[in-house]
Amino acid sequence: MPKLEPYIDTQFNLDEIYSVSDFLSLCNSTIENNIPTCWLKGEISNLSRPVSGHWYFSLKDKQGQIRCALFRLNQRHVRFIPEDGIEVLVQASPTIYEARGDFQLVILRIEPMGTGNLQLAFEQLKTRLRNQGLFDAKHKKPLPTVVNTIGVISSSSGAVIQDIIKVLNQRYPFAKILLYDCIVQGQGAAEKLSQALYAADKSGCCDVLILARGGGSLEDLWAFNEEILAKAIFAIDTPIISAIGHETDITIADFVADKRAHTPSSAAMIATPDRLELLTKLNKLHADLLHLIQQILYHYHHQLKQLSLRTPKINQQLNMFSQMLDNLSSSLNYDMKTTLNLHQNKLNILFEKLKKHSPNAKIQHQKALIQLTKTQLFNNIKHAIDKNQATLSNLGQSLEKSVQSTLEQHQNKLSINITGLNHLSPLNTLSRGYSISMLENNRVLNSTAKVKVGTSITTLLSDGKICSKIKKVKRNTKNNFSY
Repeated sequence: MPKLEPYIDTQFNLDEIYSVSDFLSLCNSTIENNIPTCWLKGEISNLSRPVSGHWYFSLKDKQGQIRCALFRLNQRHVRFIPEDGIEVLVQASPTIYEARGDFQLVILRIEPMGTGNLQLAFEQLKTRLRNQGLFDAKHKKPLPTVVNTIGVISSSSGAVIQDIIKVLNQRYPFAKILLYDCIVQGQGAAEKLSQALYAADKSGCCDVLILARGGGSLEDLWAFNEEILAKAIFAIDTPIISAIGHETDITIADFVADKRAHTPSSAAMIATPDRLELLTKLNKLHADLLHLIQQILYHYHHQLKQLSLRTPKINQQLNMFSQMLDNLSSSLNYDMKTTLNLHQNKLNILFEKLKKHSPNAKIQHQKALIQLTKTQLFNNIKHAIDKNQATLSNLGQSLEKSVQSTLEQHQNKLSINITGLNHLSPLNTLSRGYSISMLENNRVLNSTAKVKVGTSITTLLSDGKICSKIKKVKRNTKNNFSY
């Protein structure tokens, strides 16, 4: 079969051949230089969030889709959480990911369609925290009825603290105010507010806390919509009133707080009772107390009057009691004499009976019995000791004989074993005219395969050693032995 030669077009220019990476780099430069940054709208699908922190998804409509990458550094202003199915508006630059040759968009900005970025983030966080139970009424703490110290978490430079102080001076000037000064908007405001809440709660000085800020836009109030602040409000033990913005401003902090006030001034009114109302209640209580005291005094006065009418004259009572006392005294003396005589007679009879049953003789008899029992017990103990000592002596002699017999048996066995070992001893074998050859490493030479010409060996005899070198090695063949 004839060999096929490759066809080469003589008109082909070799400089026009690109490598794959050069071609992709050319395409990427062409796209980036000729297609400007633009805005696109579409629906998010196939969203993934790897551990690197970057977001990857497809932006699609009914006719097509394109891969997108939103890198972590471009997520700084994204307040909502992208999800599959959300329609968004993106600002993106087209490019080619040369490692795979994929055409993609690098997202610079992303906004949800139909609602603002912050508003969507607000609704998402609100739904998530509601599902976690942070808004449940069962977690709301009641406000204290007696307030001595009010903690205010706000900025010292704003008008909020001045409004609260003004209302409290007019309404309830008895309470002490502790201001926990911190920033209320901007980067890191939510963390600062959370730290102030924890500090106020840990101090244990405040009966109630007021989280307050003046009005502003959604962006200005965004620190009060952060999850970290919501978790801090939920975690503290001190009752808290939220007073953020105007009456129409609603924040996540309002849903988590134990009580919401429309304005900071309203929060001061909610936290404390009105001084005039307290004075009115106090006056009413004072009047009621006076009326009750008068009724009680009238009742006791009436009872005392009735008792005085029922009580007889004191002199008559004293005479009657004196006569009763004399009668009782006479009766008591007679009864005492009669009882004493009766008991004296019984005592005499018992004493006579006791003489007849005197225990002295019984005691002497018992002493004699005890002494006899003691002597018998001593004799029994001595007899038992003598008997046991004789038995112990016999057992000792038997043990000594047994040990001596066993020792002699083992000595005989040891002599027999020593004789057997002497017969098997290599030294005894040497004394009978045999020798042992050993290599330089002190291993016994038991085969011609372990030596060769020139090898040094040592031969052990019964009276010394012979050191020699091998000049010739002759191995035995099968059924052929040479000496």
